[in-house]
Amino acid sequence: MRDQLEEAAKHRDDGYGRAQHLNKVQLPKRFYKEVGVHPVDGGFNVTLDGRQVKTPGMKLPVIVPVAGIATVMAEEWAAQGTHIDPAGMPMVRLVNSALESGEAMIPAFREEVIKFTGNDLLLYRAAHPEALIREQEAAWDTALVKLARHFGVSFQPTIGIIHQPQPAAMLARMGEALQNEGLLVMTAMVSITGLTGSGLLAIGLLHQLFTPDDVWAAAHVDEDHQIRFWGTDEEAAERRAMRRREYDTAVKVLEDMRN
Repeated sequence: MRDQLEEAAKHRDDGYGRAQHLNKVQLPKRFYKEVGVHPVDGGFNVTLDGRQVKTPGMKLPVIVPVAGIATVMAEEWAAQGTHIDPAGMPMVRLVNSALESGEAMIPAFREEVIKFTGNDLLLYRAAHPEALIREQEAAWDTALVKLARHFGVSFQPTIGIIHQPQPAAMLARMGEALQNEGLLVMTAMVSITGLTGSGLLAIGLLHQLFTPDDVWAAAHVDEDHQIRFWGTDEEAAERRAMRRREYDTAVKVLEDMRN
C-alpha cells in the first residue's frame, strides 16, 4: 500500500526516489559563504550572501510565513559542503515544491489525501500470521477508534487487498477536516500520506490525535514485523532513515504552521 502512495506522490520533489536521483547527477559547487534569514513582506526569506533565494524551476521568491521554517531552510543551506546536494535539503525541496505548485493545487492535494483514506493502510488487514494480526490490531484499531470518536465517523476494515468501499460520510468528513488548510500544510500532508501509506494517520496527526512517533510506528507495523523475522540490511535501513527525515520535515511544517 505504501508503495502505491509513494508512486502517486512522484510529482512532488520530496521522496526517497527523487533524493536518490539527485545523488546520481553532478552536484553544483557551493557558490556562497553566508546564509541569513530576514523578515520581509508576507513572512521570512533566506538569503545567500545577501541575495534572496528563489525556486530552481520557476525562479519564484522563496518566502515562508513563519520564521521556524525559514530557519530550517537556512540551516540546510549552511550545512552544504563544497557542493550543493538537494538530497540533504528536505525542507528546501518541500517548500520549493509547494511554491512552484501554487495555490491552485490545494484542492488537488486535498483530494489526493482523501482518495487514500478510502484505500487506507489501516483498513486492509493481514489474514496471517497471528502475530502480525495482533500487531496490526493493537496499533491500527486504536488509531481508528480515536478517529471515529473525534470525527464521528465509521470505517469498514477488511482482510486482504480486495477493495472495500468506505462510507461516503467518512470520506466527506475527512474532506472537511482539510478544508481550511493552505498550500504549505497540504504539501506536507501529501508528503506524510505518501511516506506513511495512510491519509487517516496524516489527518489524525494534523488534528493532534496522534504523536509523530505514534504515526511512524503505526505506519511500519508490517515492515517491523518482517524485520523481527528476517532482519534488515544496510540499504533498507538507509531508505527508512531517509524517509524518516522527509517525514520529520513535513511534521515540522505542520507544527510550525499550527503555532
